[in-house]
Formats: sequence, C-alpha cells, structure tokens
Amino acid sequence: MDDAGLPGAGAPLQTRFLSGGTQNVIYELTRGDERCVLRMPPPGAPPDRDSGILREWRIIEALDGTDVPHTTAVGVCDDASVMGRPFYLMGFVDGWSPMDSHGRWPEPFDSDDSARPGLSYQLAEGIALLSRVDWRAKGLQDLGRPDGFHERQVDRWTGFLKRIEKRDLPGLDTATAWLKAHKPLDFVPGLMHGDYQFANVMYRHGAPARLAAIVDWEMGTVGDPKLDLGWMVQSWPGGDGAAEMSYVDMRGMPSREQVVAHYAEVSGRQVDDLDYYLVLAKWKLAIVLEQGFQRAGDDEKLLAFGPVVTDLMASAADLAETSDYRG
Repeated sequence: MDDAGLPGAGAPLQTRFLSGGTQNVIYELTRGDERCVLRMPPPGAPPDRDSGILREWRIIEALDGTDVPHTTAVGVCDDASVMGRPFYLMGFVDGWSPMDSHGRWPEPFDSDDSARPGLSYQLAEGIALLSRVDWRAKGLQDLGRPDGFHERQVDRWTGFLKRIEKRDLPGLDTATAWLKAHKPLDFVPGLMHGDYQFANVMYRHGAPARLAAIVDWEMGTVGDPKLDLGWMVQSWPGGDGAAEMSYVDMRGMPSREQVVAHYAEVSGRQVDDLDYYLVLAKWKLAIVLEQGFQRAGDDEKLLAFGPVVTDLMASAADLAETSDYRG
C-alpha cells in the first residue's frame, strides 16, 4: 500500500474480517483515519475467480466519475505472490445492507411508512443510472458481447440445464419455446449487474432513502440492462404490495408498475416489453437454483430450492402463455 502511494502511510494497519464464503473474502483495512475494503478469492476458490476479481475491478474503476452509486476504486494487485490470490481495494461504504436487517428494515424505515417506499425507488434508480453509463468511453468494449446476447442466454442456460438435470421441470419447454420466439428485435446494449436485488446494494444511514453503493459485481457484463430490471422485479409483490419477498419486508412498498415506471423515467428506456424480461428472469433463476438443489445432499438450505425452482418455472410458463407481448 505504501509503495502504491495509498493514503495512511506510516500508520499501523488494522484489519477486520467482514464476510466471506467459497467465492470471496472481504476485510476492512484501517490505517489512521483512512478506511478501505479488501476483496479477494479465498485459497480454495476456483482458479477462474482470479480473472473474476480483476473483472470486478474493471467495472468498479469504470464507474468512477459516473452518477452510479458505487464503491471508490482504491487499488488493485494482479500479482498472486503478494497475498496468494489477486485482490483489489475499494472505498469503505458508511451505510447498511438489507441483508443485515434480518427481515426488518432499520429505523426509521421500519416504523415510518412514508420513508419506506424510497428504498424501492432508489433500488430501481441504481440500475437505471447504470444502464446510462457510456461503457465504450469507459474502455469496457471487451467486457461482454452484446451482439446475440439473448440467443446466447437461452442456448447457454438450456445447455447447462441438460448437463445437470435429474428431474422434469413442468413449464420448462413452454417458457423456453416462448423465449426463443419472442426475443427483443432490438435493444440498446449497456452495462448490467447480472444479479440485481436488495441483497446487492447498500444504503446510507437515515431518511430519506439514499443508495450508497451497488456491490458484488461477479456477474457484471455488457448486455441488455433491462434483464437487471426483470431480475429485480420478477418476484415483486403484486397489487397493493402487502406480500413479502423472501428476505425483506415489502409491506408498504410501491407496486411493480410504480418502480418500473421510475426506472423508465430515469433510464430513458421503454419498458413495453417487460414481460419478456420477467419470463427470462424467472426461467434463468429457476435453472440457477436447480444447480444448487441438485447438489444439495443433506444441506437444508439448498434442498429448500426444490419447490422454489418448480414455482419459478411454472410462473415463467404461465406468464409466457398469458402475455400480450409479441416481440
């Protein structure tokens, strides 16, 4: 850090483990008044996580100077001999994650019904701003392949499912055929997150709701940003919003139509073809979770994916059969 000229030189280094799993470990680093966060693959992570970490860094670095809420790019090291794996340093975010709330929002959002909708509007605004980033000007031309994006989505995940499938998924054939027949005729490529939801953002403390940073860029690419929107709202409560998503309290939140309209206003993108992205998001998530279910063994958390997968695929097929969208 000193050799790279980073702030805090001469002060003792203090570290604190924040979180970690099979893909990443995250530490808070403090030197005097300076704080940052180190993110790297753990020793047992697959070799491709090294390139994944460097890919994440490229996105975070590219977001500097944009209006997308993000962590500051501090520094990167691609030399595995330094720490055992490549790593990068990003700015410390003084905020909170919905994953820390254990199903309840922190104050004032838990008790103030008027403050809570802002959490949803800010969530939608985050990817709306992301979709407007000039990825070519930021040097991200080789980050993804927007040409043929939708054809590859269906072919890739269909092939993946064939390699792991051990049971029939009712609705799979219906949803797959519909996606192939209704892919968007044209779309505006853009930077996308790939797993956009409440779990992957942080908010600033206090009201009104303000998005502090979008985090966890493992799936980031250049593709069709509206898939981020479909992913975000595919399980959004309908009607009056009284139902709950699986891990956050959605009571008192705006409707799906309202958050989608806010996305459209901020992004400047039309959303008349939202049904396509909802079907794709449900279909894709079902396949992703099926992988976990197939390797669950005695893991109760992964076993719980079983009925979730079948519900998602049935929902994708039902929407495909009833949608007015014609592509």
